[in-house]
Amino acid sequence: MEGRNLASINYNILDKSQQKLTIAGRLDMENISSLWPEIFKLIKKNKPKVLLLDASGVDYCDGAGIGLFLKLKEKQKENKGSLQIENLKPEFNQLMELFEPGQLSKPEQIPSFFKRVPEQIGKSLTISMREVYSQISFVGEVFVKFLYTLFHLGSLRWKDTFLIAEKSGANAVGITALLGFLIGVILAFQSAISMRKFGAEIYVADLVAIVLFRELGPLLTAFVLAARTGSAFAAEIGTMKINEEVDALTTMGLEPVRFLVIPRMLAAVVITPLLTMFNNLFGILGCILVMITMGFAPITLINEIQHATNLTDLFGGLAKTFVFGYLIAGIGCLCGLQTGKGASAVGDSATRAVVSSIIAIVVADGIFAVIYYFLGI
Repeated sequence: MEGRNLASINYNILDKSQQKLTIAGRLDMENISSLWPEIFKLIKKNKPKVLLLDASGVDYCDGAGIGLFLKLKEKQKENKGSLQIENLKPEFNQLMELFEPGQLSKPEQIPSFFKRVPEQIGKSLTISMREVYSQISFVGEVFVKFLYTLFHLGSLRWKDTFLIAEKSGANAVGITALLGFLIGVILAFQSAISMRKFGAEIYVADLVAIVLFRELGPLLTAFVLAARTGSAFAAEIGTMKINEEVDALTTMGLEPVRFLVIPRMLAAVVITPLLTMFNNLFGILGCILVMITMGFAPITLINEIQHATNLTDLFGGLAKTFVFGYLIAGIGCLCGLQTGKGASAVGDSATRAVVSSIIAIVVADGIFAVIYYFLGI
């Protein structure tokens, strides 16, 4: 049997206990790939107690050939037999000694399905709880330093704070206003379908205004900032972490939290309620536009909105946005500081920042809903 006419094997059964395998030619990767299955097929069929391997005809042998010899030795050991290599040239024998693995450990047994599932659930819960703990502790640490900065405004890097506020706030006005306008239009059209059955289309303006002021305006703005600003914070700080710029700040005696996080935190807390007001305004404009097409006068709609809503509705929604901005900036910066190594590390941090921010926003909004219920707001 030949592999591309460069290597050949010959298998002989000498007696009940001894069998002989003769290998000749070039034992390289190309030839071994064709000889390997044939050799082990013979070994599996005959199961020799003692296998004599005659390598006198081997004129070339590289790592692939040595791998074949070692695999034959391991296979014979599994079959409770032995392998004797004869007439192997000295240079090939030295190469084999370099690759000799010694005592091979048994492969680790895979636990059963019923053992793996609880273990995986436990690991996932542990990782999740550690992430929640690190996020809570980080947000608390930042809150303390944030309060310190408010009472010591001279320690704040104002230039960077204004630049971050411009990128996160002023540059986001367009998308926030567009989103608010479209939401106002959609809510007005969808509500008008149901209100028309009762001849109460005028109350569409009341519904849209209350929903925007109290809930949708703050939530939609926070979601936009989480996707746009939170991911940007995580990517910026994550890139600095990979480039060891954060370590350089620590080496120079500068606190990364005060130097990198506090300016972003203050900018996010300030711009979130402002963007929410833009969202509310354009949402109301979208609603009014739809109602005008239904035949209502603009002044009638404005009076209806003023009658249906009050400052409690407006400021109750805006109060949430300070917390939302704080959470978005804090989680985004935390994910950036936790960035690991590798090509995908920054992307993973940005993704984790967006997901964690959205979850935190929804949880915080639920807490506000319970508090407002008991306060009667």
